[in-house]
Amino acid sequence: MKVTVERSTLLKSLGHVHRVVERRNTIPILSNLLLRGSEDGLKLKATDLDIEVVETVPADIVEPGATTVPAHTLYDIVRKLPDGAQVSLETTGDSGQMVLRSGRSRFTLQTLPESDFPDITAGEMAHRFVLPAGELKRLIDKTQFAISTEETRYYLNGIYLHAIDVEGRPVLRAVATDGHRLARVDTAAPQGALGMPGVIVPRKAVAEIQKLLEDGESEVQVELSGSKIRVATAAVVLTSKLIDGTFPDYQRVIPSGNDKLLTVDKGDFAASVDRVSTISSERGRAVKLSMAEGRMTLSVTNPDSGSATEEIEVDYDASPLDIGFNARYLMDIAAQLDGDTALLKLADPGSPTVIQDREGASALYVLMPMRV
Repeated sequence: MKVTVERSTLLKSLGHVHRVVERRNTIPILSNLLLRGSEDGLKLKATDLDIEVVETVPADIVEPGATTVPAHTLYDIVRKLPDGAQVSLETTGDSGQMVLRSGRSRFTLQTLPESDFPDITAGEMAHRFVLPAGELKRLIDKTQFAISTEETRYYLNGIYLHAIDVEGRPVLRAVATDGHRLARVDTAAPQGALGMPGVIVPRKAVAEIQKLLEDGESEVQVELSGSKIRVATAAVVLTSKLIDGTFPDYQRVIPSGNDKLLTVDKGDFAASVDRVSTISSERGRAVKLSMAEGRMTLSVTNPDSGSATEEIEVDYDASPLDIGFNARYLMDIAAQLDGDTALLKLADPGSPTVIQDREGASALYVLMPMRV
């Protein structure tokens, strides 16, 4: 194999694919990237046996061929080369090495046979649909923070993606929860999404898909089977195994009878929570919200460091209510709201609260209260 590729093109692609490779591997081939030069360009492929990322970049293919080289070493070399440099990658015969040349720099890397590189993409994908990349990114961005990190409840370690009929309107819905908070975001279901199985996309795959969509590609193709998801942009194809488990019935934890409505300026609210939580203990992070007509008082009491209170104006005309929340969770949810206001639907100090930016918004958040 002998190929020449522009440094910035190669670096951008390596940035996408090398992140999948774990730094510590008991299987040597999983530390490597598969490089394949063909008439289509230079194809880079990485996997950890759960996720596989393939990207093809334009390159001058002098001699087609394939090999595998250490992913993180190659990324670090290319990252340190000067801007605008041309990078030549060459393997000769059965030497077991690849030579990288750029300007006056020359690196020799150990290789492993490309025939040893695993392929996780086999199998039929029964469901396929196309949607705007911005919509898929929005579903992920606004739910990702609520993914559980508790490994014992592995079925919560991802985003539950499914199609559902809402008042006669088909929607594609993403849901994530860690048991303390829940995020639910809808978008119009694209053609082909209805009838898809409900799937749980694991946290690592979610993070990689999110980064792939940063370029604002116009459309993205999603393919699904009962055990895998594949997301394809113009240049990159990511395939991931799904979490094999049953996502809980999230509808049961979304209260429908919360009749105490409070509207507050989102920015003022988040800033006030942030200020008073400076006093809260790292472990508890509890902030107490005391609602009365037209105002909300936020207060924190920490036996070790003191207390803080702040009052803000709100639109609230129900009976007075005191309720406590984790300050960090409140700020996380406020950061996801699109509008200038936050709408809190409350019931009592022991019941979950619903938070949206307005009535009927496509994004809805549920937060469990804390004792204060």
